[in-house]
Amino acid sequence: MESVYWLIAFVALAGIEAATMALTTVWFAGGALAAFLMSLAHASVNAQLTVFAAVSFVLLVFTRPWAVKHVNRHAEKTNADSLVGKQARVTGEINNSLETGSAVINGQEWTARAQKDGDIYPVDTLVEICAIQGVKLIVKKVQEEDR
Repeated sequence: MESVYWLIAFVALAGIEAATMALTTVWFAGGALAAFLMSLAHASVNAQLTVFAAVSFVLLVFTRPWAVKHVNRHAEKTNADSLVGKQARVTGEINNSLETGSAVINGQEWTARAQKDGDIYPVDTLVEICAIQGVKLIVKKVQEEDR
């Protein structure tokens, strides 16, 4: 009888994974499938639970790093993350000591700070976005060969 519950769990977990593609429930779906097969072999409930936990753990630990690296690797970054690596133009002198600076990219003006504290970038300097911290762009000057 518990085979029905494992089958329902497998279908639900696989369905959630298919809907989200977040690589969160697929590992447990594998564990539920293994437990389902154990229930078909008339294993005890304790054995089924043990197999579910063990298979889920093994899949999570040993296959997740590979899956994260290879699945959805061509997904386009969204929102602010997509700006990292792009170039912006300084619209207000960037000086970390004075806590000033702004840059514009894609028609939007952002507060900006230099990646290195001692660097100062005057207006119209072309900079590369290295990171985003909160609502601030962290930038470095674009070298001539990068243009």
